[in-house]
Amino acid sequence: MTPRKLFRSLAFAEAVTWTLLLAAMFTKYVLGNETFMPIAGGVHGFVFLSYAASTVFVGVNQKWAVPTIFLGLVTAVIPYTTIPFERTMDRRGKLDGGWRLAPGGEAPAGPAEKVQAMVLRRPALSAAAALVAIAVVFCVLLVIGPPVSVS
Repeated sequence: MTPRKLFRSLAFAEAVTWTLLLAAMFTKYVLGNETFMPIAGGVHGFVFLSYAASTVFVGVNQKWAVPTIFLGLVTAVIPYTTIPFERTMDRRGKLDGGWRLAPGGEAPAGPAEKVQAMVLRRPALSAAAALVAIAVVFCVLLVIGPPVSVS
């Protein structure tokens, strides 16, 4: 999977899960039915974290500036903005190419690139570890509970 395909897939998935979350919020707050909220919230939360991780990972690979990576992360918070961000980055050529730090590629030059090179040397193990890490963060956030509204 190329950086472009990974990023595009998760940007789209993040927007789709926003739709699920907003629909669940509508059914909860307008129709008084909370049935879908835990499911939609959980799916959105997991995809949100996955999108955030992929934004940093692809940003390091593509040598995005730190403010660009930060902007990519911010787009996950605002409904549906991951799609225009992804399209802009693609149109500007910021998603072109393969994994530059993969075996046989460039030598890593810094801590973030060294981690990325290690991940790319063992993609299956790294993907499993990333899923476990995201699941752990997700579970911790579930235990902490939803944000409390200030009234």
